[in-house]
Amino acid sequence: MKILGISGSPRKNGNTSTLVKEALKAAENEGFETEFISLSGLELNPCIACDMCKKDEGCIIVDDMEEILEKIEDADGIIIGSPVYFGGVSSQTKMLIDRSRPLRAGFKLKYKVGAAISVGASRNGGQETTIRQIHDFYFIQSMIIVGDSAPTAHYGGTGRGKSPEDTKEDTVGLETSRNTGKRVAEVLKKMKL
Repeated sequence: MKILGISGSPRKNGNTSTLVKEALKAAENEGFETEFISLSGLELNPCIACDMCKKDEGCIIVDDMEEILEKIEDADGIIIGSPVYFGGVSSQTKMLIDRSRPLRAGFKLKYKVGAAISVGASRNGGQETTIRQIHDFYFIQSMIIVGDSAPTAHYGGTGRGKSPEDTKEDTVGLETSRNTGKRVAEVLKKMKL
């Protein structure tokens, strides 16, 4: 089984990437294959509401999103991380969410396990509202949503960082992100019994 981690930060090796990778390491420790994708530097374009994806045509926009959507469809578990931008997800993360509409046709993500990680500039800097936006995406895709595992057990990984290296010293962010990756793995194991 495979767990895919996606960083929706415009910084390739910033705080969000650090925490998503920590979650993936925890999943690897549970015996899972993982893959990491950073949306930074990729060619991503917004949805243009042409509705071609509703006609089984797939998305007509030619950019890097097609490969990402294939990887999402192939994964058993998905962990999306985003920095907090004005209380919500980054534009890169929002494009991923909006452009995933072809996967909703036939509910291709149904019963996949999804979790979220977010990084804000302060401890209470909008992480939960950002995570909620990712959770809403999972709900609409008919996925199974999990938060981080005990003993932290809340919405998911919640990091704090202003500068790109800050989360490497953020014990709460590291612990909740690791527990998030572990929780995705635990639920997938139970589903395969």
